[in-house]
Amino acid sequence: MRYELKAISPAGRVEALDFQALDESGARQQALERGYTVLSLRRKSSLLQAWRPGQRFPVVLFSQELLVLLDSGLPLVDAIQTLADKERRADFRGTLERMAGALRRGLPFSAVLEQLPQTFSSLYVATVRASERTSDLAPSLARYVEYENQLSAIRKRLVNASIYPLLLIAVGGLVSLFLMLYVVPRFSRIYEERVADMPFFSKALLGWGQMIEGHGMLVLGVLGGFAVAAIYALRAAAVRARLSRALWRFPAIGERMKVYQLARFYRTIGMLLRGGMPLVAALDMGAQLLHPALRERLSAARRAISEGRQISASMEGNGLTTPVALRMLVVGEQSGNMGAMMERIAAFHDEEISRWVEWFTRLFEPILMALIGLVIGGIVILMYMPIFEIAGSLR
Repeated sequence: MRYELKAISPAGRVEALDFQALDESGARQQALERGYTVLSLRRKSSLLQAWRPGQRFPVVLFSQELLVLLDSGLPLVDAIQTLADKERRADFRGTLERMAGALRRGLPFSAVLEQLPQTFSSLYVATVRASERTSDLAPSLARYVEYENQLSAIRKRLVNASIYPLLLIAVGGLVSLFLMLYVVPRFSRIYEERVADMPFFSKALLGWGQMIEGHGMLVLGVLGGFAVAAIYALRAAAVRARLSRALWRFPAIGERMKVYQLARFYRTIGMLLRGGMPLVAALDMGAQLLHPALRERLSAARRAISEGRQISASMEGNGLTTPVALRMLVVGEQSGNMGAMMERIAAFHDEEISRWVEWFTRLFEPILMALIGLVIGGIVILMYMPIFEIAGSLR
C-alpha cells in the first residue's frame, strides 16, 4: 500500500512524501530513517492511483539502463545526463536532470537519491549507500535489478494463479444474479395460483421473485449499498488488517504467508549483505517487509544478534526460520558467506511457494466450479420443481 505523509525534513522544511509500505508503521519508519519528523499520515487512495496510470518513475528500467552505461565506461554524471537527454516525458526528464545537477555539485549518489523519497525507496538508497563504501555501484545495481525481477516473477505467478478462480467467481455470480433478479420474478407470475402446492424452498425462491416484482428498485438499492459498503470496508486499513490476521490464523494459509514474507525478507537481507551493509543495519532495513507480528520477533532477534548470539540461533529462537532455512543459516555462518546463503534460502522458498500455489489452484478450481454449478443448478431446479409437481398430478 502507498501512504502520503506530511513531514518536517532535516533542513526544517515541511514536505509531502509518498511511501510504499505494508502498513502505517512501516511508512512512518521509512520517514524516520531518512531524518523526517512525521506530522500526518494517510493511506493513498487506490482509486486515485487507477486514474493516474504510468505516473511512477520506472526505477528498475532506470537501473538497467544506468548499469549498461556505467559498464560502457561513462562516468555516473554523464550516464544520468544521457538518460535525461533521451527521456521524452517531461516529469521523468526533470527528475533525471535534478539528479545530474546535484551530482555536479558534489553530492554523493545516495544523498541525491535520498532527496527523492517519492521515487526511490529506502531499500534502493541503502543499496547505493553500501556500494559507495566499496566503490562497486554497477554490481550493486545489477543485484538490485535481479532482486526486483525475482520479486516480480513471484508476484506474477501469484496473480496468474488467481485470475481463473476470480473469473469463475465473477461469471458464476453474474449468472446467479441474472437468474435471481430477472428469471425468477417472471417464473413467480406463472405459479402465483399454486403457491400452496409447492415445496418449501420453491415457495421461498418464488417469494423472492414476487418481492423483486413489487420492490425491485428498493432491493437493487440495498444490494448496491451492501456492495459499496463491502468495497469501502475492504479499502479500510483496519478491516484489511483484521482480514490479514484472520488469514494468518489458518494453519495452511498462514504458514504459506509466513514463508512468502520470510523469503522476501531473506532475499532483501542477502542483497544488502552482499552490497557491504552490516547485518544489524540490514535487519532494520528488512523489517518493513514483514507482518507486524513477525516484525516484533525480528526486533527480539536483532537484540540477540547485537548481544553476540549466533544468527541461526537468534532467528530460530524467535520463529523466523524454517527447518531448511535454519540448516542453511548454520552453513552460512560456518562458511562466512551469509549474504549468498540468505539469497539461496529465498530461492528455495520461492520455488516451494510456486509449487504450493500450483497445487492449490489445481485443487481449488474444480471445487469452485462444482460449487458454482451446484448454486446455479439448485436455483434452476427450484424454479422447475412446481412443473414437476404439476406433471405428477396430471398422471
